Amino acid sequence: MHDRKISDEQLIISTVQIAKEAGEAITEIYNSDFDYQLKKDLSPITAADNLSHNIITEKLKTLTPEIPILSEESCDIPYKIRSQWAQYWLVDPLDGTKEFIKKNGEFTVNIALIDNNSPIFGVIHLPVTNEVYWGSQVSGSFYSNENNDVKQIYVSDNHQNPIRLVASRSHPSEMLSSFLEKLVDYEIIEVGSSIKFCHIASGQADCYPRFGPT
Repeated sequence: MHDRKISDEQLIISTVQIAKEAGEAITEIYNSDFDYQLKKDLSPITAADNLSHNIITEKLKTLTPEIPILSEESCDIPYKIRSQWAQYWLVDPLDGTKEFIKKNGEFTVNIALIDNNSPIFGVIHLPVTNEVYWGSQVSGSFYSNENNDVKQIYVSDNHQNPIRLVASRSHPSEMLSSFLEKLVDYEIIEVGSSIKFCHIASGQADCYPRFGPT
């Protein structure tokens, strides 16, 4: 486990703040004229991805120097090494780069703490609206709005029709279309990045069918 000199509550507060700092830096680039490049897998990357990565990794190394970091922008660590990690930070410094480029605001900063291959704590920050969703095994799940008003959130207990489905704006799927044909009554909520998981966690949607790529 992480260094117990840092309480679980302190760790959560610090990680939320790190995500917000990265979000502020991202927003400055978002509001400017920026360019992008393509990575080897042909997915786009911007200066904001790299800047957010640098901020988060630097801050996490200071916060918990004993915990390694696996980030979207530094994922070339050999599997032989990272498979031995009992605990590590898992980071996507800018999830939804395609949405970032489209300038529709639907991108996030994602930071999670993984222990024995299971997430024990995670933060999703929406820079444009300054909203934060976080959850942990210890305390449950919470939401903070742009005014820093905090409330606890819960998944939906809806068993009625129509079922509310979240779907990706940028990853259409034939398998999803086939799945939808089997449903009688449903509503599609299209949204980018990990905001889909926020809708699920807060009860704004009931299901996120995802068939690939992952």
